[in-house]
Amino acid sequence: MNPLLQDIFAEAQKIVDLATTKQWRIATAESYTGGLIGGAITAIPGSSTPFKGGIIAYDNAIKTKLLGVSPSVLGKYGAVSEKTAERMAAGARERLDVDLAVSVTGIAGPGGAVEGKPIGTVWIGIATKDAVSATVFNFGDIGRNAVRDQTVLEALRMLTGALEG
Repeated sequence: MNPLLQDIFAEAQKIVDLATTKQWRIATAESYTGGLIGGAITAIPGSSTPFKGGIIAYDNAIKTKLLGVSPSVLGKYGAVSEKTAERMAAGARERLDVDLAVSVTGIAGPGGAVEGKPIGTVWIGIATKDAVSATVFNFGDIGRNAVRDQTVLEALRMLTGALEG
C-alpha cells in the first residue's frame, strides 16, 4: 500500500478510536476534496459510532446554503480563506449537531491560482463547541491528487489533535 494511504488510514483509525472513547460525534465539510476525508474515516470498521456525516460544498452557493458561509465573507476573503474555512467547520458542527467538525477549502490545481493564493494553498478549519480555528498549508504545485491526499492527511491529523486536546 502507498505509504501516504497507510498514514491516512492509521490516522482515521486513531480518530474512530478516540472519538468513540470520548463519545464525541464528528462531521466534515469538504470543498475540493469531495468527500475523501469522510471516505477515509468511514473506511474504518466502527466509524458509524462517531461519524455522523459530511457536507460536500464544492460550489460557493452550497457553502452559503448548507454551511452558512455568508456571501460577504466569500466576496471579501474568497472561498479559499481562513474565514471561509472557519465558517464551514462551524456550520458543519452546528447543522450536523456534532461535537467536532473539520473543513477544507483550497486550490488543488492545475488552475485556480490567484494572487496571494498559489496552487497548493489549503485552509483547514476545526470547530468544537468552544472554539473555531483554521490553519493554512502551502503544499505547492505537486499535482491535483497529491494536494488532495496531503490535505486529507493533515485534516485527519487536526481532528486527532482536537480529540487529544
